[in-house]
Amino acid sequence: MNNSLPKSDNGSVKSFRKELWFEVPGRRAFLNITREVEDCLRESGVKEGLVLINAMHITASVFINDDEPGLHADYEKWLERLAPHEPASQYRHNRTGEDNADAHMKRQVMGREVVVAVTGGKLDFGPWEQIFYGEFDGGRKKRALIKIIGE
Repeated sequence: MNNSLPKSDNGSVKSFRKELWFEVPGRRAFLNITREVEDCLRESGVKEGLVLINAMHITASVFINDDEPGLHADYEKWLERLAPHEPASQYRHNRTGEDNADAHMKRQVMGREVVVAVTGGKLDFGPWEQIFYGEFDGGRKKRALIKIIGE
């Protein structure tokens, strides 16, 4: 089986990798990272391809949705109902000395990564779509990976 990418007419497929670092002071936050991803896409020179953006920590998420504060407040309330932080003793994971079992569950619901098509050198979004980094156990440095492949 051939696992290599097909070559374009000029014989090259580009690959670009960059990490975005975050340090959210509070426990939770939703950060719009669309502009940073667009900057990486420009830097990559890829005009046709795919962008993968994934959280590299198991208590954070990357997702696509609308950049609307009411929606973000609704997410916060909904996620806290699904996996409340308190009482921390309700989670077996927290018996290891951690207090972030709820953050692992919130990440599971919101997802690890997104993939976005690149067309004509631009992110090929639907209406209102934006890329977000979701933090569920902040207070320390964490990162997201951007990987761009195409021509």
